[in-house]
Amino acid sequence: MITLDISKATQFLPRGAVEKYADKALKAAKALEEATCAGNDFLGWVTLPTDTTDEFISQVNDCAKTLRQLCDTIVVAGIGGSYLGAKAVIEALSNSFQWLKTDNSNPNILFAGNNIGEDYLSELCELLKTRRFGVINISKSGTTTETALAFRLLKKQCEEQRGKDEARRVIIAVTDARRGAARTTADKEGYTSFVIPDNVGGRFSVLTPVGLLPIACAGFDIAALVNGARDMQKATASDLPFDKNISAIYAATRNALYQSGKKIEILANYQPKLHYVSEWWKQLYGESEGKDGKGIFPASVDLTTDLHSMGQWIQDGERTIFETVLSVKQSEHTLTVPTDEENLDGLNYLAGKRIDEVNKMAELGTQMAHIDGGVPNLRLVIERVDEYNLGQLIYFFEKGCGISGLLLEVNPFDQPGVEAYKRNMFKLLGKPGY
Repeated sequence: MITLDISKATQFLPRGAVEKYADKALKAAKALEEATCAGNDFLGWVTLPTDTTDEFISQVNDCAKTLRQLCDTIVVAGIGGSYLGAKAVIEALSNSFQWLKTDNSNPNILFAGNNIGEDYLSELCELLKTRRFGVINISKSGTTTETALAFRLLKKQCEEQRGKDEARRVIIAVTDARRGAARTTADKEGYTSFVIPDNVGGRFSVLTPVGLLPIACAGFDIAALVNGARDMQKATASDLPFDKNISAIYAATRNALYQSGKKIEILANYQPKLHYVSEWWKQLYGESEGKDGKGIFPASVDLTTDLHSMGQWIQDGERTIFETVLSVKQSEHTLTVPTDEENLDGLNYLAGKRIDEVNKMAELGTQMAHIDGGVPNLRLVIERVDEYNLGQLIYFFEKGCGISGLLLEVNPFDQPGVEAYKRNMFKLLGKPGY
């Protein structure tokens, strides 16, 4: 089970500053579970792990199996929560050099519809000319500009390359149950489709078909992912004591640090595969808490890489930050430092040590330096990077986000500010009605 150590954060706070939030945090957790809080029409994610049946997982896996048989490449069209969760899990579990492997039995999973880059889309379409590709179109409305634009291009190309009949078999819609352009298109064309629950917002949707289908297509065990989330759902229930509920502790500690003047949270990891977990986390917390003139700014770094760039600012910059370090207990491979007779690089003192041991000492040394530099540190430890532990991590962050937003006294489940750029863009492009 995931563990959380806040001792290197509370030393920067007055005694009892975190415990002051204990009752409020557990009441917030209960309000999420009983759907009595702000945004209560978007709380389907709270019980999603235990609501997900084995039969439904089998349906998703069956669809993924068909796509895997018919496609060497699958393009996931979606933006924000409609792609970040799936990408985070797939990148974390995949071989780091997937593209170069010649014995790869899994289809390549690509992503589109998350930008309006003409070069990106043009290069993607060119690549797909030589691929047996399928498309997973993820959109509740079907009219989100970035995703709809990409899907229009992909649908046309897929039909031209594979014919309309076969294209119907390899284009999957993940959309609203009844309404919207994507639902209308899916029904008209006869696509296999999965439903995005009405009561689950995009950034909380990774454990719905939004995330599960692409993850299954990549060849990973979505049942284990959901099982990890189920166990974390139980481990963060509101009837647990505060000191046993790590999502409540995380939310309370964040808010105590925020009230003490720490306005920026940096999620730091020492495992390159977790880069997109940080990207997903940034959307989850930024879009949930950044409103009403409030909110901790979520940032991230990949360490030790960014110690040679952002490390200077973290160590000596303005003291408005705190770090949450995401640490992985066990790596999946074993590699030791060899001996070199000439020792020109001076690394023989490391000979025989595992690379992971070197990395762990870099992590500990960095934590010590940052604490000495006045940066509060929380440490979140997962056993290993696998489906079960990622399922735990996803639910831990989701529950912590809901509690934290309620402690901040905002609605964590809307995003009114996102619409501002759209109105301006539509007017500039001459869209009818704007």
